[in-house]
Amino acid sequence: MKKISIYLKRYWYLYLLALFCLFIYELLDMVSPKVTQRIIDDVIMGGQTDILFWLIIMLVVVGVGRVSAGYVREFTFDKTSFKVASDIRKHLFGHVQSLSVEYFDRMNTGEIMSRVKDDVDNLQGAFGFIGMMFLQVIIHTVMILWCMWQISPFLTIFPLIALPLCATIAIVMERKLDKVYEEISDEDADMNTVAEENLTGVRVVKAFAREKFEIGKFLKHNKRYYDLNMKQSKVWIRYYPLMQMMTKLLIVVALLLGGLKVINGEMTLGSLGAFLEYCANAVWPMEMLGWLSNELASAFASKKKLNKIYAETAKIKDPEELSAKVKEMLGKDQDNQKTDGKAEKFEFENLEFKNVSFSMEKKKILENVSFKLQRGRTLGIMGATGSGKTTIINMLLRFYDPDEGQILLNGIDIKELPLSVVRKNASVVMQDVFLFSDTIDENIRLGKKENITSDEINEALTKACAKNFVDKLDEGTETVIGERGVGLSGGQKQRISMARAFAKHAPVLILDDSTSALDMETEHAVQENLSEIKDQTKVIIAHRISAVRHADEIIVLENGSISERGKHEDLLEKKGYYYKTYMAQYGDVLKQLESAN
Repeated sequence: MKKISIYLKRYWYLYLLALFCLFIYELLDMVSPKVTQRIIDDVIMGGQTDILFWLIIMLVVVGVGRVSAGYVREFTFDKTSFKVASDIRKHLFGHVQSLSVEYFDRMNTGEIMSRVKDDVDNLQGAFGFIGMMFLQVIIHTVMILWCMWQISPFLTIFPLIALPLCATIAIVMERKLDKVYEEISDEDADMNTVAEENLTGVRVVKAFAREKFEIGKFLKHNKRYYDLNMKQSKVWIRYYPLMQMMTKLLIVVALLLGGLKVINGEMTLGSLGAFLEYCANAVWPMEMLGWLSNELASAFASKKKLNKIYAETAKIKDPEELSAKVKEMLGKDQDNQKTDGKAEKFEFENLEFKNVSFSMEKKKILENVSFKLQRGRTLGIMGATGSGKTTIINMLLRFYDPDEGQILLNGIDIKELPLSVVRKNASVVMQDVFLFSDTIDENIRLGKKENITSDEINEALTKACAKNFVDKLDEGTETVIGERGVGLSGGQKQRISMARAFAKHAPVLILDDSTSALDMETEHAVQENLSEIKDQTKVIIAHRISAVRHADEIIVLENGSISERGKHEDLLEKKGYYYKTYMAQYGDVLKQLESAN
């Protein structure tokens, strides 16, 4: 995370204006008791009624000045804190987006959401209202002690004793609250995760009649959240009343001792009135110390949480420097060392897995996988659940890097290519279809938002056999679909996802079990449309034979290794996994044909 001083330097002029107004506000606050002193001593006691009008005018001017300075002070602090929070949130979200898929595999969404929202809000307070009040307490305390010392050094001794005692109590309370706030922050993230998962999977919960179980799980976290807040409250009520008692006692002592001084002629009544007014004004900074310590402890705990995220680094990164071979392929200037982040176009020739092995959490996922795919050809991948099919797609998109072996694009290891080149030159239909809560049009434009025309969207919908049902919607492609495609059937979501991949029109088209939710008739139509696409290289993962039977090569994965490979007819002759799958899917039909003959 950037140091706090970076944000202070960025908006120094706003903070300088706010501090100036804060100083004027406090300076005018010190003037009022002086005017009160003159009214008592000179007007009431001395009979100088001719100056009363000007003293009242002075009080009005002081009041208007304080209101004006206070408004500018608070508005400037608030405005600056919003700017700082916006910068932190933007920087944080950008950092999270830069992290590798591996980070999201081990982190839950609720925790990340809490960091981006709640913890940044806590820091905003530290940069804004809380920070302003902390500075105001310091300036106010210094000024008021000086003014009190000018009136009576003896009486000022008592506030000088009380203030350090209050500060000590506040520090002790802050240390106890710091740990509690960290636990509250963790539990808040856990509770958000439970709520987010439950709301996202509400249909599954209702389908299995698990409402009571989910409510119980949420209430368990809610109870702990309550207990931690009560723990915080107990710390607060244990120490805060002590500070209140000391501040109230301070006024009583000042009144008694100051009254004796007035009786003995050592102090005027006006001076005592001014001192008591200063004394009353010295009370609130002491009372604020506990609350400010509380809030600053929360902000500090949030900063530590954010630092943990910033300490994370992406394991999958762009290369530090582009080799001459890569620059030649991308047509880049030889002096340009790094990618500009755009999808550089190049002539796709081939894609190759070369003895690729990959493990996750000490579990072997892929082992010694090799294949080569030439431009315009189709590769089919089959295998049982958990055999490593989707992992191959994740490796192609460089979500993960292999432990051993290489993945080559045009003979170049994809580790040497910018991530934008690897990913933007591939269109993918994920096994777990994700649609954003937006219009169908915007979902399809996701791959090349600025460059896709309406005609291309319609063409993509036609290829995905989605145009008929989209046209029947009240607003067509401008229909807003719910979160994750709520309101659409599984087959409709898959077809829109396919249309999104078709519209991108990247050199490599990847389909990960993309027709599993389609009926046989629609699947057949989609397969026909796929076969007519000659200018794209296709990688098709499927459980259905019909999806891969026309591929130029089919590989069968078993426990992360290739157990069979060849064309449809070749694999049937081997009588292995592919043959068994074929018989399981078409055996009854074949028996009926044999019986008919």
